Amino acid sequence: MRTFATRLLLPGLTTLALAATGCASTAHTNAAEPGSPATLAPTAEGTQQLDVAAAPQGAPTPTAVARTRTGKGPVKSSLKVASYDKRNGRAVISAAPQRSSAAPSSSPTAGQPVAVGDVIASAPAPGAPDGLLAKVTEVLGRTDRGTEVKTASTTLASVLNDDKADGKVPVDPASVTVEPLMKGVTFSWAKGQGVQFGPKGATLPLGSLRLDVDASVDTAQDAPASAGASVSGFVQLAPEVEFSYDGSSGGGLGPRSAFLGMSGDWSSQWELKGRAAASTGAPKRIPFAKLHSAPVIQVGPVPVVVNLDLTCYVQVEADGRVTLDVQQDVKGDFRVGGSYASGKGWTPVSTSAVQSSPVKASVTAAGRVKGALGAEASVGLYGAVGVTADFAPYLRGEADARASASTDGKTSVDGSWAVHGGFDLSGQLHFELSLFGTPVIERRIPLGTLNREWLLANGRTAQ
Repeated sequence: MRTFATRLLLPGLTTLALAATGCASTAHTNAAEPGSPATLAPTAEGTQQLDVAAAPQGAPTPTAVARTRTGKGPVKSSLKVASYDKRNGRAVISAAPQRSSAAPSSSPTAGQPVAVGDVIASAPAPGAPDGLLAKVTEVLGRTDRGTEVKTASTTLASVLNDDKADGKVPVDPASVTVEPLMKGVTFSWAKGQGVQFGPKGATLPLGSLRLDVDASVDTAQDAPASAGASVSGFVQLAPEVEFSYDGSSGGGLGPRSAFLGMSGDWSSQWELKGRAAASTGAPKRIPFAKLHSAPVIQVGPVPVVVNLDLTCYVQVEADGRVTLDVQQDVKGDFRVGGSYASGKGWTPVSTSAVQSSPVKASVTAAGRVKGALGAEASVGLYGAVGVTADFAPYLRGEADARASASTDGKTSVDGSWAVHGGFDLSGQLHFELSLFGTPVIERRIPLGTLNREWLLANGRTAQ
């Protein structure tokens, strides 16, 4: 099978992810509209409740500075990371000139924008494509681009301190980086103000993105030309990033609770036809597109960079004897992530309500076949992976003779046949979630292997 790779780059924020029913955590409801201002509200405990919103588009994202040497929380500043060298941890920090001598300054000394002990939280910058979260360990001096400093890795707890934040941010579908992995893949999206992209943009719900695929797959060697195997259909998503942090436990012991994940609506419609080549060993997985984004969300004045990756794939498991024509429509919602509670540690969160509309299927000849249209997804912070999930709605057909069946009640069978629908979910939490300031995860925590399957149609007829 011939494949190719093409980059389609679109500006901004983004991506997606998937999951299925498992354990659930407390819901997060303080949603903020994209681009809304980040406000601070004092809480009863004296901490601040930080709004969670999408970073403003079309304008530079400010860098936040936490004055940890004086115990102050994060402040909005005009600082920028002019450059960063990951090899030695050196960064150059530049500051916009003050508009007037009376304007207040957050700098610890005149002409020096940062000091030892400050924490820098930055959106993507030169040398730091996934953003930067680092603590200043040494000020090296002035350069023609700004102040050069040495930095060391740190955590969100060092910049958010005792504050709280909780909200959802819709992912901008116009900001996805897409890499098709085979011919016949197209990308579409639709957002507000009538802005659309791609051949299906005009028909998509606002905030949705869609991948269409129409490609051939490996066909059994002895199959006639009329039984050439192919897959066609689409995956449609409207994802949101969920972020929660509660540092009110105080005492420098890390947050009381935290959550990072993704949620949204999911739908797919796909058809697998022909006689697929026999699988040897593990089922054959055929990736057809990769998507990536580093959306910036504003947690109060702090820009938090969320890295999102998704690989969409077709998976075929067959014995090389069955010729089939199956079609399935799947709709539902999803939520996947990691939830932390002090004293309990990290636990996986995965929920989904999936429904399958009537499926048409025909299975010819004795044998078995299983086809899935799924996605591998990951979500993390500042380039570090935190949660991975693999969600695969599938259709499985089997026959012990010649059978043709459909869920509309029409059957023509010689022997027995059955068609099942379902989905598989697997994944894990990674130790990089300790970036919140929680204890390091000593081992990866599995989401658990989850499977749901339902009988769509079956029968037995003797001639």
